Amino acid sequence: MYAKTHGKWTEEELDVKLTHVPPEKFVDKAAFVAVKAFRFGFDIGTGWNRGAITTDKILNRAIFLETVAAIPGMVAAIIRHFRSLRNMARDGGMLNMFLEEANNERMHLLTFIRMKDPGYLFRATVIGGQFAFGSAFLTMYMISPAFCHRFVGYIEEEACATYTKIIKAIEEAPEGTDLGNWRTEEAPKIAKGYWHLGEHGSVLDLMLAVRADEAEHRDVNHAVSGV
Repeated sequence: MYAKTHGKWTEEELDVKLTHVPPEKFVDKAAFVAVKAFRFGFDIGTGWNRGAITTDKILNRAIFLETVAAIPGMVAAIIRHFRSLRNMARDGGMLNMFLEEANNERMHLLTFIRMKDPGYLFRATVIGGQFAFGSAFLTMYMISPAFCHRFVGYIEEEACATYTKIIKAIEEAPEGTDLGNWRTEEAPKIAKGYWHLGEHGSVLDLMLAVRADEAEHRDVNHAVSGV
């Protein structure tokens, strides 16, 4: 079976810094407001900021968001693919870059579902979310790629902040709790192979690697939006 692996992150790369690109143009401001509205509504709807962080709360949030997070890269790749065919010219490598981004987000999902199997209602919600977000993002990408990449850049800023909060919660959780056990509990086999976490790579190691992925997507999409 074909299985593509991810490059191994260095210790320096895993030490992700939370950054923010201030919105300047109209599309930047529109993307920023859209992301903040999405984040506010999703946090309220899922109760993310109510009560303590738990393993169930983390996995429910991560699984749902990763089913949507893999859409932008694929949409960008498809649009650029057809543009390359129409122009009969190469895309400059962006097509493959966004395909890899989409696959990377998909690997996040495939890893997290090894840790929790969603129920039928959850899966039905995912289908609805994919249809709504996928249709909207495709339409917007055809209108303004700059808006879409800035939107993804801001989404990834939020993702980095969320995973930083998760990592801090794991590191500070008392010994013997489900969350504290993630410091030593081995990550799923698929994760250890994809991110080169080592034979005994932990769930905490996994979260650090996923955050590094999100930081890379953040920087790439902000850069592409400004081109």
